Amino acid sequence: MIEVRNLTKKYGDHLAVNDLSFTIENGKIYGLLGPNGAGKSTTMNIITGYISATDGTVRIDGHDIAEEPAEAKACIGYPPLYTDMTAAEYLDFVARAKGMPYDAALRQEKEVMQLTGIEPVKDRLLKNLSKGYRQRVGIAQAMLGDPDVIILDEPTVGLDPKQIIEIRDLIKKLGS
Repeated sequence: MIEVRNLTKKYGDHLAVNDLSFTIENGKIYGLLGPNGAGKSTTMNIITGYISATDGTVRIDGHDIAEEPAEAKACIGYPPLYTDMTAAEYLDFVARAKGMPYDAALRQEKEVMQLTGIEPVKDRLLKNLSKGYRQRVGIAQAMLGDPDVIILDEPTVGLDPKQIIEIRDLIKKLGS
């Protein structure tokens, strides 16, 4: 579960997020909707610990992201990509960074590649993949370590209609 209470983020005089509170329950799929500049990505970056809040708290499975960042981050998957690696190298890198045991990492890397449909491109550099495949690799990475929460920032932006349907179906599978 994610609990966000009175979250505020200021950049100088600019108020990016203003006193935001919400709760996300386990096993559910949620979306943050709003126009560009509304604070959606800022909110997700605070939840994942990439930036700090000016005020307020974020708890992930009871762990405060500011006070217990390692414990909170262990509960989530969030897909930034390093595009100079192949998909397989990137998944291996992430598994090691998450501290997964070697055998478990190999097994789970194969599982997430199969589930996300990236096996055919596993040996290609991420920068040479289509937007749809890069999104899939990001989702595969987020799944490593079986986190309770997966956070996706605009997972269908720039995809063709077929890819949008495929990514939405994959997200629905993950929700179950």
